[in-house]
Amino acid sequence: MNSAMQHIAYALIVLFTRAVGSFPTGWGRGIGVGLGHLAYRLLRRSRKVTLENLRRAYPEKSEQEIETLALAVYQNMGKLFYEICWFTCMDDDELLGHLKISGMEHIRAAYEKGSGVLVLTAHFGNWELLPVLGALLKYPCSYVYRPLRAAALEKFLVRTRTRYGGTKISKRRSYRKILRFLEQKGLVFMLMDQHVDPRQGVFVPFFNQPASTSRGLAKLALKTGTPVVPIFLVREETGFRGLILPEVPLVHTGNKEEDIEANTLAYNRVIESMVRKYPEQWFWVHRRWKTRPIP
Repeated sequence: MNSAMQHIAYALIVLFTRAVGSFPTGWGRGIGVGLGHLAYRLLRRSRKVTLENLRRAYPEKSEQEIETLALAVYQNMGKLFYEICWFTCMDDDELLGHLKISGMEHIRAAYEKGSGVLVLTAHFGNWELLPVLGALLKYPCSYVYRPLRAAALEKFLVRTRTRYGGTKISKRRSYRKILRFLEQKGLVFMLMDQHVDPRQGVFVPFFNQPASTSRGLAKLALKTGTPVVPIFLVREETGFRGLILPEVPLVHTGNKEEDIEANTLAYNRVIESMVRKYPEQWFWVHRRWKTRPIP
């Protein structure tokens, strides 16, 4: 797509999101629920992945319970779509008024150690609003992300995510950039809940199933001693709550590979505990157990 077409596409995305975001919150979320229900019915391939994931994670649930939960997952994604549009239409004070924070003492304690903070998070609740939460924390923040191939949509999301001054770090070749940001005593948000190529990850349990998980966060924590603090943005009835959990203790056994595996397992357990508490708010559409360890 040439630059003129990209400009037009970007302008259309902005106009569309502002139109959708102008609906009152109650109506907008209702529309989001409806869109999620429609997507659940029409997107057969992703629905199949979602149902398979839920059956794998919850073998004790009946098929009816699995299908009910899967529909709720799609409805959550519909709300997420509306909320991204809504986010673009609100002024700063109004938007920040919709967020609350619990556990601020955990991030303060970690930050006072003086080496920045590695933030463990996931595609949970409305993760696209994490930069808004970062603004409330009042620390320099950066977000590791995977760039999109669609240039116009990528431009829109980058501008949205950096609206409050946070910076972005492309996931590709991110290691040194993260180290530099930590040296500046910043907070680096890392989403750690998706499948990675087994050559770049380590297999550790997630919902009692081996899941290839990025070793990047564990490597950074072990190399720098930077504290790892979990933060999740949870949707509530009247807005969102940033849940800041206690620092995850760093495991040192003296064996590099065992340390990476042990710490990565600890991170998976934190994410799993949140998903079990709010199962409809996690991104079950992703093929989390895409590969199996080689026997």
